[in-house]
Amino acid sequence: MILPIYIYGNSVLREKAKEIAPDYPKLKELIADMYETMYASEGVGLAAPQIGLPIRLFVVDATVMNDEFPEVKDFKKVFINAQILSEEGEEWYYNEGCLSIPFVREDILRKSIIKVRYCDESFVEHIETFDGLRARIIQHEYDHIEGKLIIDHISPIKRRLLKNKLHQIATGQLKPKYKVILPKKL
Repeated sequence: MILPIYIYGNSVLREKAKEIAPDYPKLKELIADMYETMYASEGVGLAAPQIGLPIRLFVVDATVMNDEFPEVKDFKKVFINAQILSEEGEEWYYNEGCLSIPFVREDILRKSIIKVRYCDESFVEHIETFDGLRARIIQHEYDHIEGKLIIDHISPIKRRLLKNKLHQIATGQLKPKYKVILPKKL
């Protein structure tokens, strides 16, 4: 089932998400719905807070980027209760967008290598190192479960320049082609 995306201004996007247990209700169905929602919205990642759930769960599937970035071939994963253990390597900019802040793309500086502890959809724990675009996608989704957005990574002056556009997004004046939940109040 395709779920609506919570748009900038919704408080759930600013909450630090809570860990979940293997008996989380309808987890497999939720994961399937998140993938379906992500594909329908043309994203490569989706975190639970973006669908209104303040839990430490996100999904990624970057296979649509295979032609341009062969390193993401078959990069489809579920991350439950993820913790980034380390970030290292060179910092590099990449132009990122976010389903919760449609119509905004910004060059975001991130470290190139991360080590992550997470559980997969069967609650098997993994500790893995990711680099390049795979690391960046994880860092972006991880920010969501930490209550952070891409605009937190840009300068105050750039944020001020985006203020009007962010207001238009939050009030529904700018509408993406996917279903959204606007904030109740700004």
